[in-house]
Amino acid sequence: MPVQRTRPLQDYPQFSVYHYEGRREYRVENWRLARDGSRRIIKSYGWTWFDLAVPVLVAVLWPKLTTRTHYIVLLISLACYIYTKCTQILWESVHAVPYMGIQLETHRGLPNIPLFVSRRFIPAIYLRDVIISEALRGWTVRYYLAAIQEEDGRTTLQVAYENILPYFPVLLHVYRDVHAVMFTPMDSPS
Repeated sequence: MPVQRTRPLQDYPQFSVYHYEGRREYRVENWRLARDGSRRIIKSYGWTWFDLAVPVLVAVLWPKLTTRTHYIVLLISLACYIYTKCTQILWESVHAVPYMGIQLETHRGLPNIPLFVSRRFIPAIYLRDVIISEALRGWTVRYYLAAIQEEDGRTTLQVAYENILPYFPVLLHVYRDVHAVMFTPMDSPS
């Protein structure tokens, strides 16, 4: 069966649901639509004019450096800059695998080139529930989706989409769908 991609929420096109055989992925990409009604895409990552100027700046400064310390400072600054560009968040996703568990993923890298992936898998036997909760940040309320994991008598919250923090309608859709996929009773054989 080929992968089927849907965008269930018209107002939030950065949210996609991928239907694989035996599992689903709920992906939120790291961009938003402008709130002025222009439907312009605002990315939280990407290339800027400064990125084009960095090689030129290094080429101009390199011959002017006089001591080893200047070279080291320039190389460390360049390494920090490259690290920052290579670890931009591209998308975050929740994979729901019925009767096995859920996996929370964060993909980082250069624009359109994922380089690093961090994954947290929660087996179904330790998964107690998936919830939507709210937190106060300054004067605003932020909603987040979390999986309640209970293992060895310890209960922890594993937050999904912790870097992107999508809007409530996206979280509500994922919450309902994950509950339908993960917490429905198994069909009994007749």
